[in-house]
Amino acid sequence: MAERSSTKEACRESPLIAFAGGGTAGHVFPGLAVVERLDGRVVWIGSSRGVEKQLVQAAGLEFRGIPAGKLRRYLSLRNVTDLVATAAGVVASLRILAREKPALLFSKGGFASVPPVLAAWIRGIPAWTHESDFDAGLATRINLRFCEKVLVSFPETVGSLPSSGRHKAVVTGNPVRAAIYRASAERGRRFLGAPKGVPLILVLGGSLGSSFLNRLVLDSRERLAGYFVAHQTGEKEYDSSRREPGYYPAPFFREELPDLLAAADLVVSRAGANTLAELAALGKPSVLVPLPATSSRGDQVRNAEVFRSHGASLVLAEEAVTPSAFVEEVQRLFREPARRSEMARCASALAAGRPDQLIADLIRERLQAAPTPPRYRSGSA
Repeated sequence: MAERSSTKEACRESPLIAFAGGGTAGHVFPGLAVVERLDGRVVWIGSSRGVEKQLVQAAGLEFRGIPAGKLRRYLSLRNVTDLVATAAGVVASLRILAREKPALLFSKGGFASVPPVLAAWIRGIPAWTHESDFDAGLATRINLRFCEKVLVSFPETVGSLPSSGRHKAVVTGNPVRAAIYRASAERGRRFLGAPKGVPLILVLGGSLGSSFLNRLVLDSRERLAGYFVAHQTGEKEYDSSRREPGYYPAPFFREELPDLLAAADLVVSRAGANTLAELAALGKPSVLVPLPATSSRGDQVRNAEVFRSHGASLVLAEEAVTPSAFVEEVQRLFREPARRSEMARCASALAAGRPDQLIADLIRERLQAAPTPPRYRSGSA
């Protein structure tokens, strides 16, 4: 958080802002990007058992854990216990908000964001929510009912929102952490020990890893011998014994990831919205293997289609791609440097300025218009 003012004077003058969200790193990193552009004290509310706690505390922020149930679109007995957990999360959030008295709550989505948003609405605290994906997820659709604004990454997303809430939409783009803009390809290669002149392929399966991408890459390693492959496998499938010259597996890339992205000649990835925003910010050509609609709500398929239709990415369907076909496509891209350069240019064209700064400015404008929530001015807890 190097760009944030950390002086005690700034904290006293700036109202407290609560951030909420979690479940995956994709619901944390964009929020942290906005925090970097704000002054004063920030408290993050998220699941006690989610990945957000570690990421938020590593960024030097205060974290408040709550119970949170997963949101599902299908029938399951676990919906009952998760409903109880969500209710408990609302109660816990009410207590946190009463104690901290934030001037605004900013939700970055995910199932862990719903209880704090509901609690903010109950307590009369203005709340905003942000959607990274092309199509709004279930958490965003729920939060939209209780929020003043919904910030979206794509203009087309507005049309996918419930008609009753579209007037709340503001197109801002997807925030990208400041470290992405400071990334160094030289540092990235040095971290990996990747020799200059050897094509570097970066494989990202998301914060939890991707079993499918892991198998695809491992089955393709021999035919990728002429490339240096950096591979984020996820914690569950990480095997340090597989590391060898030309192949660098890691459970999760952290502070070094921006530099690795800058160093990559080609990125192979799922199609999470935050990874795509970082690819656009750095202008990186990519091969996308989106999580199929049979295993998700289909958001990655639609995210990938946006990049494919703009010429920024090659998209391979998980149900159809084989190691042989994958290697052939990768080799073809490296045989056609002009095509990769054009993909990089098209990716850069999809970058939406500096969404982190835009959102921070909008938050400041809102706080200047109404520095404290109405119910707090009357002394209510």
